[in-house]
Amino acid sequence: MNRRTFNIVLATAAASSLVGCASAAGPGGRRRTLLYQSVGEQLTHWDVDVDNAALTPRASIRMPSNVQYVWPHPSRPYLYVSTSDAASGNAPNPGTVHRLCAVRVDASGALQMHGEPRALPQRPIHNSVDATGTYALTCYNNPSNVTVHRINLDGTIGPPVPQISRIDVGIFAHQVLTMPGNRSAIMVTRGNRPEATKAEDPGALKIYHFQDGQLSPLANLPVGGKGGLGYGPRHLDFHPTQPWVYVSVESQNQLHMHRLQGDGLTPEPAYNKSTTIGTYGIDFPQSAGGIHVHPNGRAVYVSNRANATVEFNGKRVFRGGENNIAVFSIDQSTGEPTAIQHADPQSFHVRTFSIDPSGRILVAASIVDMLVRDGNDTRLVPAALSVFRIGDDGTLRFVRKYDVDLGGKFQWWSGFVGLPAAG
Repeated sequence: MNRRTFNIVLATAAASSLVGCASAAGPGGRRRTLLYQSVGEQLTHWDVDVDNAALTPRASIRMPSNVQYVWPHPSRPYLYVSTSDAASGNAPNPGTVHRLCAVRVDASGALQMHGEPRALPQRPIHNSVDATGTYALTCYNNPSNVTVHRINLDGTIGPPVPQISRIDVGIFAHQVLTMPGNRSAIMVTRGNRPEATKAEDPGALKIYHFQDGQLSPLANLPVGGKGGLGYGPRHLDFHPTQPWVYVSVESQNQLHMHRLQGDGLTPEPAYNKSTTIGTYGIDFPQSAGGIHVHPNGRAVYVSNRANATVEFNGKRVFRGGENNIAVFSIDQSTGEPTAIQHADPQSFHVRTFSIDPSGRILVAASIVDMLVRDGNDTRLVPAALSVFRIGDDGTLRFVRKYDVDLGGKFQWWSGFVGLPAAG
């Protein structure tokens, strides 16, 4: 049994995951892999033909507000979807409709709401479920915060768990999940880049004891020796079999590798690698994004994102920078990542991507349309789902892309799901 949920090891060998788990079977005993994708408040089911690296769109459901993130129950056919009508980042629009929703996945992959959504205090940016499927953890970026909700026996979302301990939630939380062992949780807090009128906010990895839905202080890791300044982490992922943790450092365009240490991490990374081909100053809008370790543990992938524009012939066109999926091979004795490829998704600003449970294809979702220069004219590159075949060495081969009509929204999230085995 593969212990991965959206390519993140949750904790115990007994935990079986909807995502990254190849135990589900369809008609005739064949495994069934699905892809889900959001545009605004619409969450859409896509059938997946892994052999031919092809996707087929099916039905959509409408969530209470724009989808922010999605996470599956570790063993039952439910997705937990966070939504908000707030603006992204540090924008001043706080919104009013913030929800955590349980969604049931039927045998065909179709979705339906499961119970009443729970109101959240502000815009959620990431959510996950612990290895036992008992608790849903949600983090918030502005201001930084984290909540825990109990998951009822029927899969619906229960009330929030009142927290006893006071914890340090950092600045601009971006990811929260339970650590291997399920005895601790980690929250990645990005901080903020410096601006003309505002100093830099420090980033850190915040680690908490986790028991019976309660979070309490365990460790604060402001990596880099400057109190978290010059350190802007976004997401992390765990190796499936080794005590290695890989962190995408957004603001510095870096990939860090830490080692697990008890229920926490080593305070500083063992390895620090650039995710980009070029070198960019902190003032240039170039950012590392999502991160996933291949199910076989031999490669790790990080998205590089740029979508700033400049004026050209009265239109706003792409300013420059890198949009690619950086591929790193992993040394199987040390865990050291080495860049071997930067694969072009033929689209702009890949916010999320995922790897199918068998490890054979990767799908990247770009969030925006982009005008680019084409000689003295311009052409539109629409947002897309870009499909890659994964080679035996972990490298990516572009196969096709599916253009996505955004309708003024963002394609904020996408991810593979493996249906659980009948039983």
